[in-house]
Amino acid sequence: MTHLSMLSPFAQKFLAPAVLALSVLGWPAAQASDSHDAPAAKPAAKAAAPAAAAASGADAMDSLREKLAAKLGASPAPAAASPYVVRVVSKAESAGHAAGPLAATANSTKAEAAGRRADKVAERPVEVHAPHWNYAGAGGPESWGSLKPEFAKCGSGERQSPIDIRGGVKVDLDPIQFDYRPTGFRVIDNGHTVQVNLGSGNSIEILGRRYELLQFHFHRPSEERIDGRQFDMVAHLVHKDAEGRLAVVAVLLDRGSGHPLVQTVWNNLPLEKGDEVAASVALDLNNLLPQDRRYYTYMGSLTTPPCSEGVLWMVLRQPVPISPEQVGIFSRLYPMNARPIQSAAGRLIKQSN
Repeated sequence: MTHLSMLSPFAQKFLAPAVLALSVLGWPAAQASDSHDAPAAKPAAKAAAPAAAAASGADAMDSLREKLAAKLGASPAPAAASPYVVRVVSKAESAGHAAGPLAATANSTKAEAAGRRADKVAERPVEVHAPHWNYAGAGGPESWGSLKPEFAKCGSGERQSPIDIRGGVKVDLDPIQFDYRPTGFRVIDNGHTVQVNLGSGNSIEILGRRYELLQFHFHRPSEERIDGRQFDMVAHLVHKDAEGRLAVVAVLLDRGSGHPLVQTVWNNLPLEKGDEVAASVALDLNNLLPQDRRYYTYMGSLTTPPCSEGVLWMVLRQPVPISPEQVGIFSRLYPMNARPIQSAAGRLIKQSN
């Protein structure tokens, strides 16, 4: 058995660390020494002893590194690394290396994509829609003028409708020349009222102007008042002349017997809002007019947005009867769709003698 002190200084240099490591690991020191039980080498062999010892020491060190790595749970050093380096890698780092650069790239890509999405959300303009105009709540008559720029007249106009008709000047007014005849019609629930669209061929003539009848619709209760009195409903007959000017004839509806023309309209009510139902029968608007066709007249506006002014109003003085059942049918759709009374603001109101 050859002791470490018997080896050459070169061999001792390599084997000393091995012996120290083996003793730390609890292995017998004899295992670390070179076993040379053979007789002493001849002089020729002695010349090769330093190289052999160096090779033997190198092999022993490699073996020791592998055992140390296995004992300590370390990963082997890369082939290109120094043979004298043992690299100990933690489990977390090892797991990260096991995932590889693709996982790191994927995580980075996800983070960048999330960032881009966040930027897009931050840059996306927030659309704020004004409330739709209505007869109550946020979109009620008090706020019509501020809902849209084109509704400004609803808040700032000085000749708005409806009004409480009082103190009309009694004069000999030209009678309204009604030229109504049976025509086809379509009924639509437009979300604000029941409206009846008419075919061409119906018109009125007043003050030398001819106005074509476009449509009529209903309000409950009546928007107009006569000396403070409000009626159950009103029908507004909307006309337009060749220059685009509007004239509205208002027919007041007061509770009484059933009205055949109103019932014909109710019979053709659409099942859904926005749907337009074409009736299979004709409608004669002469049947909606009272026998007494004297009227009040003044200049006003539309009673719904955009509340355009310059509208000629003619309110027939005599109401037309409508049954409670017929009022009830409309009430199920629109319990209240009347604009509040507007200031007359000193306007001239005329009435037929």
